Amino acid sequence: MTPSRASAGRVLDLSGLATYAYGNRSLMWWGTLGLILIESTVFALGVVTYLYLRERTAEWPPHQQLPSLLYGTVNLIIMILSGIPNQWTKRAAEQEDRRKVQVGLLICLIFAAAFLVIRGFEFGALHTAWNDSAYGSIVFALLLLHTVHLATDFYDSAVLTVLMITGPISGKRFVDVSENAFYWWFVVASWVVIYATVYIVPRLT
Repeated sequence: MTPSRASAGRVLDLSGLATYAYGNRSLMWWGTLGLILIESTVFALGVVTYLYLRERTAEWPPHQQLPSLLYGTVNLIIMILSGIPNQWTKRAAEQEDRRKVQVGLLICLIFAAAFLVIRGFEFGALHTAWNDSAYGSIVFALLLLHTVHLATDFYDSAVLTVLMITGPISGKRFVDVSENAFYWWFVVASWVVIYATVYIVPRLT
C-alpha cells in the first residue's frame, strides 16, 4: 500500500461531531471575553480619570452638590436582581429549553427597560450638567458609557427574543443566548463599580 493510500485509510469521519459548544469551548465565548476585557479598559480609564480629577480639585463635587442617591440606588437594586433571570436564562439556553429561554429573555428585557427608564431620571438627579465643570463631564461620561452598553445589550436581547419566538432555531442560537447572558454580567459588574465611584466616593470626602 502506498503512503497516500495508507493516509487515506486513516482519515477520520468528523461529520458526527457537534458544530457548536458552550462556555470556553466556544469561539463565541472567547470573542465575548475579549470584548469584555477591551470595554473594561475603557471603564477603568473613566474611573481613574474621575479619581484623578477628584485629587486635583479642592472642592469635590463643585459647590458640594452631591448626586441624589435615589435613582442610582434603585438602578443598583434592579441591576443586581436582574442577575437572577439572567442566570436562569443562561442555564435554560445551555439545556436548549426553548420555552424557558423565551420566558427568561422577556423577563430580562423588562429589567433592562426599567433600568433605562430610571436612568433618564438619574441624569436629572446628578445636580450637574455635562458642561458645568470637569466633574460634570466625567460623571456624565461614566453614566453615558454604561447606558450605551446597556442599550446595545437590550437591543441584542430583543433580537434574540424575536428569533427565539419566530424561529427557526439552531443550536448556535442557544449559544448566542448563553453568551449574551455572559455579557450581561459584565454590564451588572460595571454598574456596581460606577455606582460606587459616582455616588459613594464623593461622600467619603
